[in-house]
Amino acid sequence: MTGNLTTTTMAAGGTTRTLLMCGAAAGPLYIVVVLLQMLTRDGFDISRHPASMLSNGDQGWIQVANFVVSGLLFVAGAVGLHRVRDPAGGGAWGPRLVGVFGAGMVGAAFFAADPADGFPPGTPLGPPTTMSTSGMVHLLVAGLAFLALIAACFVFGRRFAAAGRRGRAAVSTVTGALFLAAWISVFASQGSRVANVAFALAIALVLAWTSLLAAYQLGRPGAATPD
Repeated sequence: MTGNLTTTTMAAGGTTRTLLMCGAAAGPLYIVVVLLQMLTRDGFDISRHPASMLSNGDQGWIQVANFVVSGLLFVAGAVGLHRVRDPAGGGAWGPRLVGVFGAGMVGAAFFAADPADGFPPGTPLGPPTTMSTSGMVHLLVAGLAFLALIAACFVFGRRFAAAGRRGRAAVSTVTGALFLAAWISVFASQGSRVANVAFALAIALVLAWTSLLAAYQLGRPGAATPD
């Protein structure tokens, strides 16, 4: 009986580590695939076009797949974070919010952003004169996903602070604040090139932070033992 329980516990621990590894890989995967597309897609300019517009054109399937795979990896990572959470530290909501973000990425894959400002090639310059249903749903899904991730930064920041991990608390809180500020600046500046680049960098930062959460839990002794 004891042997069976030990085997079950080890298997559960192995599953938790696999889930956390998925979360650790999600952010770097998304960032690298976007960077490669930035260098190879004709007409794409990160100072004018958000990465989500890469879903358009003949090679749009690459970004669609990037959204789906990265999103599912983030969802898996969220499950892993949930398994190793500290109930006394109020750690239930953080993983849930990360999961909402991952689901939002998957949703963004099925509702493409509208072409605009010369991308893909052949698209008229400037913003679109009308917005499609797909474009509106994409903005809604992306907005909810971003809000969930910002909230996750602050939730984990509070959790780390309560546990006395001041460095991680500061990094989490600052990451959420920078991402929120960059997002607001895009609207406040009416999409200036500087604001667009700052927002793209902020997205890379918050995705890296999310993956580092999973990587951090992988390095803890409790990562092999679920709650």
